[in-house]
Amino acid sequence: MSTIPTYGDKRRTRVGLLGGSFNPAHSGHLHIAQEALRFLRLNQVWLMVSPGNPLKSKKNMAPFFQRLESAEKIADGKRIVATDIEYRLRQRFTVKTIAELIRRFPNVEFVWLMGADGLANFTRWKHWRKIVRLIPIAVFPRPENVIPALHSAAASALKKYYRPSREAYILARQKPPAWTFLVSPQMKISSTQIREAGGFCFEGSERKRIPPPRR
Repeated sequence: MSTIPTYGDKRRTRVGLLGGSFNPAHSGHLHIAQEALRFLRLNQVWLMVSPGNPLKSKKNMAPFFQRLESAEKIADGKRIVATDIEYRLRQRFTVKTIAELIRRFPNVEFVWLMGADGLANFTRWKHWRKIVRLIPIAVFPRPENVIPALHSAAASALKKYYRPSREAYILARQKPPAWTFLVSPQMKISSTQIREAGGFCFEGSERKRIPPPRR
C-alpha cells in the first residue's frame, strides 16, 4: 500500500477519489479506476476504504483491514492506490472527508468518482449539496442503475451543472459545482454477488497499461 500522508503535502497532481466499503473490492472497482484515469486524465485514483458506511448495514460487513487488503489486491500502488486515509482521519461521512483532503492537499485537483447507483441515492448522503459545491463529480454507469440515476432527484437538481462527457478530460479543473456522466463499458459484478459466492472475484480485472496523463 502506498501511504497517503495523514496531514497532507504540497503535491501538484490530479486525483480521483473512489470511496466505498470495498466489501470486497472487485473488478468493477478496478474498471472504474482505470476508466477514470483514461477519461479524466488523472495522475492517480485513491481507493478510499470506508471505516463504516452510514448508509449500509453492519451485517455481513467484513473487518476494515480485511476490506483494505482486498482493495490493495486490485491496486498497483502507483496510479491506483488503496488507502486507509479515511480511517486515519476518523471520518465516516464523505462530505467531511473531502473537506479535510482539500484542506490538507491544497494543490491537488480532486474529482469524486461514483457509480450510477451512488447518484441514484445521492440525496440520502449527509450534506450532499455541500459535496457538490466542494468537488467535481464523475458518474460511471452500473448495470440496471443508469435510468434510475439519470431520473433521480439529485440529477434533476444538478441538471444545470452537468458537463458533457466529451469534456471529461477537463473536469478536474472545473470549479464546482460540475459533474458528468461518463459513457463507458459496464461491469456486472458486485460486492454482494462476490460475498454470496463465498469469495473474491477478479475475473476480467487484468491491469491495462494506462498512458500517462497529459497536462
